[in-house]
Amino acid sequence: MTHSAIPITRAEPRDTVRVAFQDDVILEGGIGTTIEEFLRAKEAIQPFPSLMMGGILNGKLRELSYPINQDSTLQPVLFSESDGRRIYRRSLVLLLTTALEETFPGTQIDVGYVVSGGGFYCSLTNRQPLTREELAKLETRMHQIVAENRPITKQIVSLEEARAYFAERGDTDKLRLLEARLRDNLTLYTLGGNSDYYFGYMVPSAGYLWTFKLHHTPDAFYLQYPTGDQLDTLGEFISGGKLEQIFQEAEEWLRRMGVEDIGQLNRIVRAEHTQELILVAEALHEQRIAAIATEITERHMRDGVRLIMIAGPSSSGKTTFAKRLAIQLLAHGLRPFTLELDNYFVDRERTPRHPDGSYDFEALEAVDLALFNTQIKALIAGEEVRLPKFDFVKGKSLPGRQSRLMNNQIVIIEGIHGLNPRLVYALPPSQLFRIYISPLTALNIDRHNRVPTTDVRLLRRMVRDAAHRGRSATTTLDGWESVRAGEKRNIFPYQENADAMFNSALAYELAALRPLAEPLLLQVEPGTPAHIEANRMLSFLRWVAPMSDEQVDLIPDTSLLREFVGGSILDDYHPADLQANG
Repeated sequence: MTHSAIPITRAEPRDTVRVAFQDDVILEGGIGTTIEEFLRAKEAIQPFPSLMMGGILNGKLRELSYPINQDSTLQPVLFSESDGRRIYRRSLVLLLTTALEETFPGTQIDVGYVVSGGGFYCSLTNRQPLTREELAKLETRMHQIVAENRPITKQIVSLEEARAYFAERGDTDKLRLLEARLRDNLTLYTLGGNSDYYFGYMVPSAGYLWTFKLHHTPDAFYLQYPTGDQLDTLGEFISGGKLEQIFQEAEEWLRRMGVEDIGQLNRIVRAEHTQELILVAEALHEQRIAAIATEITERHMRDGVRLIMIAGPSSSGKTTFAKRLAIQLLAHGLRPFTLELDNYFVDRERTPRHPDGSYDFEALEAVDLALFNTQIKALIAGEEVRLPKFDFVKGKSLPGRQSRLMNNQIVIIEGIHGLNPRLVYALPPSQLFRIYISPLTALNIDRHNRVPTTDVRLLRRMVRDAAHRGRSATTTLDGWESVRAGEKRNIFPYQENADAMFNSALAYELAALRPLAEPLLLQVEPGTPAHIEANRMLSFLRWVAPMSDEQVDLIPDTSLLREFVGGSILDDYHPADLQANG
């Protein structure tokens, strides 16, 4: 291990600490030197590939302003990493709310769902939407605060002080949230004269937040942030579309049920009024599934739709959705014929590989497209075909069963490539119906802290992995970034190709997932990379009042959530039993 004699300047330090980096560089500085100062000294030796947003100090995520008081290990958290991007976006919201208060005092804002173009949907709650001129004025003020490089400070206040502060501001959402607070204090961040609670760490000053843009709409506006690995440029911003309509529908559902934030959900759970919430949330799901089945039936009769393709990211509930859709189609007189895309894998030696040499089973080229298209076309033409059966042990495609479709049968395929137009080229578009499914939660912690859809899916997967696949939370967390990379490559670019979208989120599910996920997260070993994410998820879940066993028992046995928490009556239902085999 080498020692780099590059002291970090401090005024007459009484003593020093040593900080070791992964590349064997050791830096020395005075006690109380911040992570930011150490990282800047390290960057002078070897520049980081993207902007630093925080640090991993002795295995724990810390903000840049954190002082180091003992010999430690340190590595940077960069914007190119998920934790770094979260810190940036969170800090950007504080910048927005500060500039809004300074430009239009007393204005309250809801920071809502994330749009596919990389931005937050922002709406004002106590005044008319901003005009284009007003929005330009707000953006100018944000840039001025960045140019001034105002410090973002942190203070811990008593819960009594926090409640008084939020009551004076009229932040009823924060007051509801604090009803579940078990600690007797709360961390507030301040920029200028604006203080607020935020779930997670911040950058130390506004000077870090130079890349953003505000986009006007008649009813609201978007706060765009960079989505790539670098902060220098913003990508093309695309608003609207089918996915955004589903988010807006989800917000309307939550308003209808009186569950717009976690504080409202907690009140319902604590008052044991969950039965009605569960029933209404499930009824909304059933309405939407029935509407999609009706649309498919009409398209079948009018345009000859014979192939339904379902795709969505991990833990969206695709399996249960497909079965419930099949039941609704049966009610319309259409019989489902399920076809497993996994049986169309090419032989192992033809499987594409990642740059590191490992097999890329998620690549579209891992599917025998020619065979798949030939057989789909033949099936829909009424011909009998011998379907393939893939042997995953041998890595070989083997002959499977003989099958033929009846006139009233419709093929259902579930798979990650279902929305990719390259998957099916042998059929006219009029015979296809594509469905995108994802838990697009519009439920927020409060007005300025949203619940990421990704976190909901991660909790679902963790609970299911433990119950049905024997996997620890550590295993799930370690593989999550790889899962997300596959989704970004194979699913999200094609989501707007869907003919219908299904939002699989349930307003009550966080309360049902907490008692199952929390013990799993507590088992993650401290000091490991997975522990950082586990700690973040635990901190988030502890804002949610957990359902009791009796309340969880109220969840219907046909619920999509049962796919994850267990007890689904649909586990033993297989639409394939209804297929015609020659």
